[in-house]
Amino acid sequence: MKLSKLTGSRKGRVALAVIPVAIAASFLLGGVAQGAVPVSFAISGSQFKIGADQLVGTGFSQYAGVATASDGTKHPAAIANIKDAKLYNLCQSVVQDTPLGKVGLLISAGTAKDKPALATDLQIGMNDLSGTAVFKNIRIGVDASTVNTTKKGDAGDFAMDSDSIDINGLQQVSWSTQAAVFQLTDLSLKITDGTECF
Repeated sequence: MKLSKLTGSRKGRVALAVIPVAIAASFLLGGVAQGAVPVSFAISGSQFKIGADQLVGTGFSQYAGVATASDGTKHPAAIANIKDAKLYNLCQSVVQDTPLGKVGLLISAGTAKDKPALATDLQIGMNDLSGTAVFKNIRIGVDASTVNTTKKGDAGDFAMDSDSIDINGLQQVSWSTQAAVFQLTDLSLKITDGTECF
């Protein structure tokens, strides 16, 4: 999976409706200036899938963004931040078309009930998520520059935040993820013929 660097352009911003979001187990190198996170970021152009039995997190925020591929194609994205997170039975998959046919990368971690994958200061850019979510002390329609997480959006942008987030049956399609610390217990990485998490 190609790692990308976040950029600071505000062009092409999209206003997204509120959707629950979660985190993924993939590293994306990114630049953050003075705690503010750009709403436009560069991506490899390949999406990846994330599945987990459960995500439990504290310190959550979400606002709109744009993912720009290397060919200039722009994709709307929901940018989510979680201060601390636990992922139970985590799965990540990405599939590419190659001269040899479809080739996939399948990663699993946190498979033991009492040893989930752990993440700190996560930020993810996604465009699809399903599951059953519970938010505590949620605020919807706040200014993105005032959300309760260290990483924030731009002043005037629509956002939501909450003290905690709990998602069961997580299924997510993402463009990118970055983390300060990601601890993948019981890590397993396999090359496949295109097998995905869901």
